[in-house]
Amino acid sequence: MNLGFGTGPLGNLFQAISDGEAARTVTAAWESGIRYYDTAPHYGIGIAETRLGQVLSQHERSSYVLSTKVGRLLEPQEANGRTDIANGFDVPATHRRVWDFSASGIERSIEQSLARLRTDHVDIVLIHDPDESPSPETGLTEAYPVLHELRRQGVIKAIGVGTKDLSILESFASESDVDYLMIAGRYTLLEQPALDTVLPACTRRGIRVLNAGVFNSGLLAQTAPDETATYEYSAVSTPVLERARAIAKACERHGTLLPQAALAFAGAHPAVASVVVGAAKPEHIRRNAELFAMPAPPSALWEELKAVGLLRADAPVPA
Repeated sequence: MNLGFGTGPLGNLFQAISDGEAARTVTAAWESGIRYYDTAPHYGIGIAETRLGQVLSQHERSSYVLSTKVGRLLEPQEANGRTDIANGFDVPATHRRVWDFSASGIERSIEQSLARLRTDHVDIVLIHDPDESPSPETGLTEAYPVLHELRRQGVIKAIGVGTKDLSILESFASESDVDYLMIAGRYTLLEQPALDTVLPACTRRGIRVLNAGVFNSGLLAQTAPDETATYEYSAVSTPVLERARAIAKACERHGTLLPQAALAFAGAHPAVASVVVGAAKPEHIRRNAELFAMPAPPSALWEELKAVGLLRADAPVPA
């Protein structure tokens, strides 16, 4: 199980960063020992892939694992002064996203991603957020067969799906032969709904989990959560904030930081292959890597959290 780097913030997620800052962040991830990188055309309509590729192309291709996503095909358009902020990214609206799960659409998407990433292959291709498409079922009925065939041909090493929608994840875990599920924000120290059906199915079927969004979009990244924190990329509600604060106080009583415990817990389930965290600043990814490398929090912390109902009793915890 390892720490992975998620590149959503490199696409100017909600706030623009410079090309230089993005490059320094990827470099910091590399220098921290991170060798798994996840990206997508959706992130900044291609900018995250471009920025990631500029740095990773300086390294031997066999020395890292790279995943990108399909489903949203990028089509050029005139920006005319518009930005993509409505979709969460502060970049000029030079492209529009077109949902396309067809064989030609997926092949075009991969080809475009390879060009932006400056590489001749990606290791893992994930179907991205099929639940947000006009026809969510086509992720499984159309996109999956295409990727399955590309994997059979050896064009792709591994395939999967990435989403926060548990019903979609459960369908893929039960009805497909995917290698990976990327679970976004549904298995964290704050909440563990993926433990009901998705993670047990992954364990039974030998599907590896890429656990993303483990800070719940920022709330668990704070040592002492406050009203400035975000949850699900929006302002945090009082009940959710109070729950996070209660967990943080328990961590403090046991000599542990909340983000340290969040990272340790996120990787403790036996199905998890990688804990994937995003960052827009070098110091943030360095801090995450340092916290991830620390010894596991004491067993007394998990015992207390379970005893008071702040953690599910059936949740695996770090040894």
